[in-house]
Amino acid sequence: MEWKKRVFAAAAVAVMGAACVYGSTREMADVKADETGAASWFGERDTLYFWYSDESLTNYLNSAAVAFGEREDVRVIPVLTSESEYLEAINRASLDEKQAPDAYLISNDSLEKAYLAGLASEVQDPGGICDAEHFPEAALSAVTYRDKIIAYPLFYETSALVYNESYLEQWAVQQAERELAELDLAGEGTPSPEEEVNTSFDEAALSEKTQEYLANALPATVDDILNIADTLDAPEGMESVMEWDVSDIFYNYWFVGNYMTVGGDAGDDETCVRIVSDEAIRCLEVYKALNQFFSIESDTVTYDSTIQDFIDGKVMFTVGTTDVAKRLAEAKADGSFPYEYGVTTMPDVGEGLFSRSLSVTNAVAINGYSQHRELANRFAAYLTDEYVDSLYESSDRAAANRKANADDGVLSVFAAEYARSVPLPKMLETGNYWMQLEILFSKVWNGADVTEMVQELEAQMELQMR
Repeated sequence: MEWKKRVFAAAAVAVMGAACVYGSTREMADVKADETGAASWFGERDTLYFWYSDESLTNYLNSAAVAFGEREDVRVIPVLTSESEYLEAINRASLDEKQAPDAYLISNDSLEKAYLAGLASEVQDPGGICDAEHFPEAALSAVTYRDKIIAYPLFYETSALVYNESYLEQWAVQQAERELAELDLAGEGTPSPEEEVNTSFDEAALSEKTQEYLANALPATVDDILNIADTLDAPEGMESVMEWDVSDIFYNYWFVGNYMTVGGDAGDDETCVRIVSDEAIRCLEVYKALNQFFSIESDTVTYDSTIQDFIDGKVMFTVGTTDVAKRLAEAKADGSFPYEYGVTTMPDVGEGLFSRSLSVTNAVAINGYSQHRELANRFAAYLTDEYVDSLYESSDRAAANRKANADDGVLSVFAAEYARSVPLPKMLETGNYWMQLEILFSKVWNGADVTEMVQELEAQMELQMR
């Protein structure tokens, strides 16, 4: 099986025509044109080329390159590269160009392809940072292949539950008032139709009872959200208790993440495919039933539309990714979001049915063809540990390193969700798994038989893995 994978990986990153490559610190064309003159300008210092495709990282990488270069007396040239055919461009540059990338950023689901093609190598970890002290298990699993760590985790994406705290407080007051009213009625007996029920309460008693409800208000299960939906007198302007992007697997996966396994913890074991289980079927039945409560149109909803509805006060709960932290902060600052809000980890699907979100980790890989692998390892360790504190401020990307953003309440919640998340599998054979799972969720949301859908998906995945 291994030799087949290597052949497949090599073919997958074979030259597929010209890739669009451009530079951040310097344009790729400028780098090539500067081959003769650069040496005299920079002297004889070692040069490290670092490729990436996420433009938001430009300021962070440029700053890190300068700081590392000054400390190590080397030059580091970040190169912004087209996301299209990214690995193919790296492969071509590695074989044909003098300015081949020595290290580069890559999503963890592409690491098997990169490693088998020789474009990623086992990390040297000069600072000893690739351990549980620096990174959660999800991050280390994401960059592990065949028991080898083949990249340094830099930043991640995952999902968490976002809630309107102002609405939650209103719900708590409503519940407190109802309970106190019931206690009054129990003490006075059932009033006659002519008698007016007393709706005024002792302020201290109401405050104490409200705080009791608030202390347990954050939903631990989906049933808790449904209970809020059943008992809330919706404020003006609110259209639904919960809305999320049901068309995107990234925001749905938490329903089944604890019970569907493809590739094991590291996402690299073709013998580990477990999609059909009683728990997975029960979780999907819960998901299917939610369509009756929230009536979200899967063909029209988008992630942006759900977050905008949340900002507009139309919904109480939504599922967001790390970008929501900045988006809500900006909306608070400009006055378009006149509420308090919070973020918490995803609720469990039900009693005994545990949730687990999906995550993707972007990591620094060391090119197996590089002539400066030791230097590239040092720079990768520097990016992902020593210099990582400025990552979010510079790029809005949430660092995988435990020490980053520890004092940020919202990001610390996402970090907790990330720590228990399921990394994207990196096996070549499962490249279409997420598309197929997204189709399954769409069909189930619209009424398809859960057991039949799950069995079909497992049979398809097993066939692909042979």
